[in-house]
Amino acid sequence: MLKKLTEEKIAEILETGIVEFARLGLDRANTNEIAKKAGISVGVLFKYWKDKEAFFLACVDRSLAVLESVLAEALSRDEKILVRAERMIRAVQKTSREHVNYINLYNEITAGASKKYAHVLAEKIEGITAKTYSALIAGAQAEGILRADADPRMFAFFFDNLLMMMQFSYSCEYYNERFKIYCGEDVLEQDERVVSQLLLFLESAFTFTRAEVPHGKG
Repeated sequence: MLKKLTEEKIAEILETGIVEFARLGLDRANTNEIAKKAGISVGVLFKYWKDKEAFFLACVDRSLAVLESVLAEALSRDEKILVRAERMIRAVQKTSREHVNYINLYNEITAGASKKYAHVLAEKIEGITAKTYSALIAGAQAEGILRADADPRMFAFFFDNLLMMMQFSYSCEYYNERFKIYCGEDVLEQDERVVSQLLLFLESAFTFTRAEVPHGKG
């Protein structure tokens, strides 16, 4: 009779899967290797998850649960939009370092390695943030503290893109190097500078209407 795995062991297996899927992608990751590294047989793995794809999706769900809790915590207080934006930026810096494999798994998914699940995964990963950011921006407009000529859904998309690239910049090798090329070799040790400069960028985007920005005539 198969001994039931503890919650701690299941978590360990999923974490092992996250590491392998982040490193190799869905197609190249090997379930035999994952089982071996997790200290179980592949038979036990498939007793809990019916196939490789089901296990992969379970790994995605685990990583998302952590990242969603970070988002909820960062936005839980009723604060002005730029204060919440600062909390989100700091949360991205922290979690991208603490959960490198989660962000690398996200990067692997966005690179198209799991394109057969693109629709499902996009809804899982982006659905919550899209609604949260759109509502946040619309609320700030209603309060009169954010430019009225912005489309909340478009601004939410652009804001999330900035945070996504920050995640990759702190956790993925290519984006690490890209970050350094643009911002200096020591940028990964300059958290406060990054926060302040991104907030300057957001403040301009959020508060100035087109009519308030001077444009040269040539």
